[in-house]
Amino acid sequence: MVADQERWEALSARETPEWFREAKLGFFIHWGPYSVPAWAEPTAELGTVESATEWYTHNPYSEWYYNTIRIEGSEAQKHQQEVHGGRPYDDFIDEWKAEHFDASAIVGELAAAGADYIVLTTKHHDGVCLWDAPGTDRNTVARGPRRDLVGEYSDACKQRGVRFGAYYSGGLDWHERPFPPIGEADTWSWDGLRPLDAEYAQYAAEHVRDLVRRYQPDVLWNDIEWPDAGKDFGEFGIGRVFEEYYAVKPDGVVNDRWQVPHADYTTSEYQHMLDNEDARQWENCRGVGLSFAYNQEEGLQHALAGPMAARHLIDVVTRGGRLLFGVGPMADGRLPKWQSDVVAWLGEWMRPGGEYLQVVPTDRTIDFGDDVWARFGQAADGSTLAFIAADRPVEIDGELLTPQWATLADGVLTSNPDRPGPVVVRLA
Repeated sequence: MVADQERWEALSARETPEWFREAKLGFFIHWGPYSVPAWAEPTAELGTVESATEWYTHNPYSEWYYNTIRIEGSEAQKHQQEVHGGRPYDDFIDEWKAEHFDASAIVGELAAAGADYIVLTTKHHDGVCLWDAPGTDRNTVARGPRRDLVGEYSDACKQRGVRFGAYYSGGLDWHERPFPPIGEADTWSWDGLRPLDAEYAQYAAEHVRDLVRRYQPDVLWNDIEWPDAGKDFGEFGIGRVFEEYYAVKPDGVVNDRWQVPHADYTTSEYQHMLDNEDARQWENCRGVGLSFAYNQEEGLQHALAGPMAARHLIDVVTRGGRLLFGVGPMADGRLPKWQSDVVAWLGEWMRPGGEYLQVVPTDRTIDFGDDVWARFGQAADGSTLAFIAADRPVEIDGELLTPQWATLADGVLTSNPDRPGPVVVRLA
């Protein structure tokens, strides 16, 4: 319809809010009943496995546990049978107590690491809502933790001065629409495996409306797609929901995974959908490990940590994007120590070095091998900055530089010279 087209164009004509243009680092929090079994095979990054069947059968995302245990012969199915007696997935909702959860503590950790925004999974593909969502008692107020977890996170973000985002799985809900498990056919297509109908579109739209009404999130982060019956400006159309959202939150943003004509920015994930990084505004999301949610099989050996975490952040931001770095609390609500260590590590670099990341990238990158790397950018004052991710001395332009937990600006080093780590160097 012409009227709908004009309304999509009006949405797309809005200017990207300044806070999002300047954002460098966000944190993604995946937390749900899947954090009780907390199990997946730590196999590979998304985008590095060609076969869809192989990826889904050996899915490293523990938040996909509900799907993976339904794939015949999968290691997750064997684990569910041997460790949990093959019980129904919904048993984990009531076993999820969040007894040590302190939203202020976790948000404080992430804020100290330089978080500009935090995005929480308010409902993942298992359909369990982390607030008292309309139309379902399958939520954390009625069951399990018996707490409004979205509200606690939202309040903690406001208290810490961090923008709050609401992830919502509009494209999949394995409880409301129990399709066959994804991965049985060797295809990356969602055809025949996601809900398209008007009833589900209304259910999902009312959830998003309720999230906006209660929490006024700065980001609406949809996943997979939106039901086809709701891709319009009807009473329960997502186009109308967007208009309502921007009226309440003029500086809010929505991502691209609704698969409709409007998005404020595009997303890539690990090494998947990298073409989206050519957009004017984009974001790369990935977990600190191979899973977004907590996986008891993972540790630092699977993590993007140390200089490699700084390298990835620098690479994304100096190319015009922002990084949404995923952490996964344990069922009791605390971050596992190895994830806290990665977050703290990144924060030690962000505190002195993060302010320099708003640069104009140049074409110059040096890869020294052995995970030592440098990216160059043009600062506002015309000088060149070298962002070095290394844990040993490197030579640049004839000068031997020792990377440290420091910023070198105008010849002055600040931080601990005895501890190796990334450094920002201002060159002439």
